[in-house]
Amino acid sequence: MNIGKTLLFRLALAAIILCAAGLLLWQTQARRGIPEGLIQANGRIEGDAVIIASKTPGRIVELAVHEGDSVQPKQLLVRLDDGIARARMAQAQADVKAAQAQADAARAALVLLRRQVPHAVASSEAGVASSQTDLARAEAARAQDARDLGRAKKLEADRFVGPQFIERAELALKTHQEERDAALAGLERARQALNDARLGPQRIRVSEAELAAALGALAVAEAKRAEAQSALDDLTLASPAAGVITSRYANGGEVITAGAPIFELVDLDRLYLKLFVPEREIGKVRRGLAAQIYSDAFPDQPFGATVRYIGSRAEFTPKEVQTPDERVKLMYEVRLYLDRNPGHKLTPGLPADAMIRWKEDAAWARPRW
Repeated sequence: MNIGKTLLFRLALAAIILCAAGLLLWQTQARRGIPEGLIQANGRIEGDAVIIASKTPGRIVELAVHEGDSVQPKQLLVRLDDGIARARMAQAQADVKAAQAQADAARAALVLLRRQVPHAVASSEAGVASSQTDLARAEAARAQDARDLGRAKKLEADRFVGPQFIERAELALKTHQEERDAALAGLERARQALNDARLGPQRIRVSEAELAAALGALAVAEAKRAEAQSALDDLTLASPAAGVITSRYANGGEVITAGAPIFELVDLDRLYLKLFVPEREIGKVRRGLAAQIYSDAFPDQPFGATVRYIGSRAEFTPKEVQTPDERVKLMYEVRLYLDRNPGHKLTPGLPADAMIRWKEDAAWARPRW
């Protein structure tokens, strides 16, 4: 029985607390005139910062912008000393020209060789055939002279001819023997020339390999030129996006190390309103909810935004929260990312108010403090 009474007492107490909390919330909303389904908050415009730094060490010779300057994409920000880089670039360009000349020469030699090889083979084959004809002719003449010398010797033995006839026959045989030996040597030379000509395809393959090596050397030279060009380009730092220079970390004439920050840039197309929502209302907020941002600089122009970030841990009320009844209470950080920033009107640091719509059918209203 006592347990039942205790349970009823606890339920009644919980109902009273819930009613009181609801009444307090209703009174707060009514006092502010905020329609049901909207949450009001305020904060400051912030942005995703981009650190401008050099990939290579060097001496700063020019700072083209200063803190507070608005910059556009690809606008010059910093120039470093590029004397050494330009010298390396000139050497790389000279190497490319030399490698290109070698590749052109190897290509021309290959084209010429491909044209010469078939002609050389055909000419050598014709030379072999001609030498074989000459050798056959010389062999026939030598054989005829040998027969003539034999008949002459018989006639001399029968005393029909004198010694002079024998001498002339021997001389003719000797002459045609020499012609036969010369024709045989000529045939050997022609055959050797034909063998050399038939090596033409191998010479073509060697020439092709030389061209490939020359083209490889050219590719290496071009890669080194590209590397030198990249190193030269890295000495000129440009803005990666439109934004505002919020900080400067180096001065002209200083020697910086690789990766040392020079500027901090805030992208004006990626701004967000950082605000804090009370613990009692954070349960209504979820990612993807629509919101509207109002700035005193543009009081008649609401800026559309979307809830993209909700803090996972509560923290004490920051000093910049302006509502007195929310002091010393736990708050959750929420970030409203602008859907658009037309004309880059909003900039980091501006205070702004916001309305978050957690009910789809709720009508938009201006913030009321």
